[in-house]
Amino acid sequence: MMTVSTTVSTKDIQALEQLKNIKLLVMDVDGTLTDGSLYYSAEGHTLKQFHVRDGMGIVLLHKAGLSSAFLTSENSPIIQIRAEKLHIQHLIQHSRNKKSDIAHISKKAGVNMQELAYIGDDVNDELAMQCCGFSACPADAVERIKRIADYVCQNLGGHGAVREVIELILKAQGKSLTLEEEW
Repeated sequence: MMTVSTTVSTKDIQALEQLKNIKLLVMDVDGTLTDGSLYYSAEGHTLKQFHVRDGMGIVLLHKAGLSSAFLTSENSPIIQIRAEKLHIQHLIQHSRNKKSDIAHISKKAGVNMQELAYIGDDVNDELAMQCCGFSACPADAVERIKRIADYVCQNLGGHGAVREVIELILKAQGKSLTLEEEW
């Protein structure tokens, strides 16, 4: 796991090298882009909360020429709307085999698995995380996922964890963390 500290370990250096080659970020949604809470209206409609800074991070990722994907076990029009708003290039909902689905995304995007980064928070993300070039998880991910992740974020799911990973990728690649006017 890559750590944020004043000393740099061999594993941290390896993780930075992995980040330099990333071309596509695949993101789990619930518990990663959201805080994992589900809100229900009296009519039975489900609501989800997304963090605006994660969204701006995705904008920065795209402006830097990298691609993005949502890979989720949920099936929700809310996720579709969020993906459209953020111009997510690849979206797979209702996934029951994230390892197979991430391979499909890789093939469709024309990038190899080592050029993919994945961020997820729970056991259904484990196999997808293990087959990517770089894996990360929010600070509040389940312990099993924290143990296998290349990087454990300081931020929680739905509270900037995705932005944190995007900034790591962009810094490793020497790309901008800001936007020009008229973006």
